[in-house]
Amino acid sequence: MGYAAFLERMGQVNDLLNAKSILSWDANTMMPPGGAVTRAKQMATLMGLARDVLVSDETRSLLDKAEGEVSSTPDGSVERTICAQTRDAIDYHLRIPSDLIRKRTELGGLGHDIWAEARKNDDFAAFTPLLEETVALNREMAEHIGYDAHPYDALMYRFEPGETMATLKTLFATLREGLLPLLRKVQGADTPRIDFLQRNYPAQQQLAFGISMARKLGYDLHRGRLDLTVHPFEVSFTRNDVRITTRIVEDWMPGSLFGTLHEAGHGLYEQFADPAFVRTPLATDLIGFYAVSGVSFGAHESQSRLFENQVGRSREFWELNFAEAKAAFPEQLADVDATAFWRGVNRVKPGFIRVEADELTYDFHIMLRVDIEAALVDGSLSVKDLPEAWNAKIKEYLDLDVPNNRLGVLQDVHWSSGQIGTFCNYTIGNVMAGQLFAKAREDAAVADGLARADYTPVREWMTEHVHRHGRRYTRDELLVRATGRTLDPAPYVAHLTQKYSEVYGV
Repeated sequence: MGYAAFLERMGQVNDLLNAKSILSWDANTMMPPGGAVTRAKQMATLMGLARDVLVSDETRSLLDKAEGEVSSTPDGSVERTICAQTRDAIDYHLRIPSDLIRKRTELGGLGHDIWAEARKNDDFAAFTPLLEETVALNREMAEHIGYDAHPYDALMYRFEPGETMATLKTLFATLREGLLPLLRKVQGADTPRIDFLQRNYPAQQQLAFGISMARKLGYDLHRGRLDLTVHPFEVSFTRNDVRITTRIVEDWMPGSLFGTLHEAGHGLYEQFADPAFVRTPLATDLIGFYAVSGVSFGAHESQSRLFENQVGRSREFWELNFAEAKAAFPEQLADVDATAFWRGVNRVKPGFIRVEADELTYDFHIMLRVDIEAALVDGSLSVKDLPEAWNAKIKEYLDLDVPNNRLGVLQDVHWSSGQIGTFCNYTIGNVMAGQLFAKAREDAAVADGLARADYTPVREWMTEHVHRHGRRYTRDELLVRATGRTLDPAPYVAHLTQKYSEVYGV
């Protein structure tokens, strides 16, 4: 009875965080602009209540009884794992003042509309006060959380436990060594044509085609939906209600298509988590306070990048599915074949926008953001100097001159919601995707399915090795169980080398 009562108490925490997620989804899709101030307070209230329930005397008493009840179960059992993760989360949140949690949540709720307006008007000054306060609150959080070497390590802990500036420095150096020579070769080769991707693609046709491709990968519309937003995202309210969004640009079809596949990959992680974990800590990020099943943001990103890129941008995928694209857009693709389409959607061209970057240059956008965020947090860079620093980094990494802040420092939504420390997750996700997909393809059923445009076997492989476990295992435990080793960039670099050597004939 003690463990059951404890689980029900944790279900209440999950309920509160899901209610907050619903308000967040609405704020980013349907809410009128006038609702921002009161919505921010509503979200802060729910976050504060979730925190209060988690660290309350009643919860701790229930946890004590639950730990005693499950003490005889084996090490690593679901019951003992849930108790241990909850104990760690309580200890974590007791280090952070409750008013800081509420203040940060309220500021994040206000931030989206301020950022969206500033981005639309290319007005960094309008965003500066909110960002300065966001950075200050995150610095304060880092001090409460604690760290050994760098305050940024404490902030990454909420999203990617175990990663530090030191480990990222090693990973980024390995990627630069593997990718920069390939990028130089590609830049010297003939560029695939993309004119057909810039024709007029009506919004409703894009939405219909995108969701049809997402369903092909396994995204369940009975438990999901697709909506429009400024910056695409996925959000779940348990595995039974998992929503994705996309952004439509009528003269650039790949943005919406691959954005939809990306978010569908996130959605698969949530939709195919073990049903037994619903409303438990194994479907609740008790550190970052998100109602998600992914063990880390990088692990979650591995699924979005895998289904978007490893599957959705592959030559094999478009040789088998291009007829559907042509049926959806007969006029726009009248003079295009599957090979030209595949080469076009994999064109390499350094650009300003991270979410539109090709696979080969994408990680340089991440390196840039990690460098900048770490400098903001340790105080070596001030917010007012951010545009200049951003533009200098873009020049260093991609040899581009940023024409305005809308295409530069104002492009990402993350800072408006208070998130600092999460950008590394995208590169971690890329590396994990390469590692997991290489292993999955060794399975004959997966390889056969991919060759027949049947994506159920690869989805089932990911469910067996990733999705169903929710937050039961750490990221590296998950990787070892699935691939036999911890995070390894070699398969990812090999994937990019093989793909772009073929696309560009180098």
